[in-house]
Amino acid sequence: MATASANIRRARPLLGTFVEVEVAAGRRSMAAIDAAFEAVAQVHRLMSFHERDSDVSRLNREACHRLTAVHPWTFRVLEMAVEIHRRSNGIFDVAVAPALQAIGLLPSTGGNDSIAHGSRRHDAIELLPGHAVRFRRADIAVDLGGIAKGFAVDRALEVLRGFGVESGLVNAGGDLAAFGAKSHTVHIRHPRHPGQLVCSVEVCNEALASSARRRDPFEKAETASSAVIDPATDQPPELIDGATVRAPSCMVADALTKIVMIGGTDSGDLLEHYEADALMISSDGSLQITSDLHRAVHLAA
Repeated sequence: MATASANIRRARPLLGTFVEVEVAAGRRSMAAIDAAFEAVAQVHRLMSFHERDSDVSRLNREACHRLTAVHPWTFRVLEMAVEIHRRSNGIFDVAVAPALQAIGLLPSTGGNDSIAHGSRRHDAIELLPGHAVRFRRADIAVDLGGIAKGFAVDRALEVLRGFGVESGLVNAGGDLAAFGAKSHTVHIRHPRHPGQLVCSVEVCNEALASSARRRDPFEKAETASSAVIDPATDQPPELIDGATVRAPSCMVADALTKIVMIGGTDSGDLLEHYEADALMISSDGSLQITSDLHRAVHLAA
């Protein structure tokens, strides 16, 4: 088992957060880390809502008027987003960008920021051969922020494996995945009181992602409502303050946290389908953990 002293860890600002890459020390460790960061940066360039030349920005400008070709990575994320949208009966929806703009969580693009409510977003995204995309409505805009960060973690981990390093971990602001013999302890903070630890989760050869209430540590200690949007109301959910999901891939874990934030314990069938587990902290402070996750969770003293 690798010890901490045998690991190399680096961090860079990417994806609107700090991304940390840790690998077992070896001859190609630094090259592996640099390549992993480049994979994350590529996801940012392709899927940022804020970058004018990203695939997401091009889709939001053009896809309601014409077929728009995107990078295979962007297409893969959209495929998973559409699949999870269907399996969750619309609870997970990347077409919530106008709702996020309406409450100030995304900037106005100067175009049509009118809100396409949940019932009108159903099957709004058409995926076609040649990595082509078309929007069926003019009032549709997508934001991949609820799934792309997990995808970036998966791609970075794939790069590390390709370099032959013995073990690795990629952590993008709390969305993380790891491989190798060593298990990693991840601390879960209280969503309303970030200085308070709720529990820790052991992660080994799997991914973990979390969603919770927003907090700006430079402004004030209090937390604000979640950036997760319930498509049924186009408002943040009220019953769940924080959700953590363990899954085989970080992309899936990232997306499922939004579903658990909205659906709570009603998300059990979908978690089972994706071989995932969850813990959730309700607005009343109660903690609920799905059965298979209990063995990996250690409650804080």
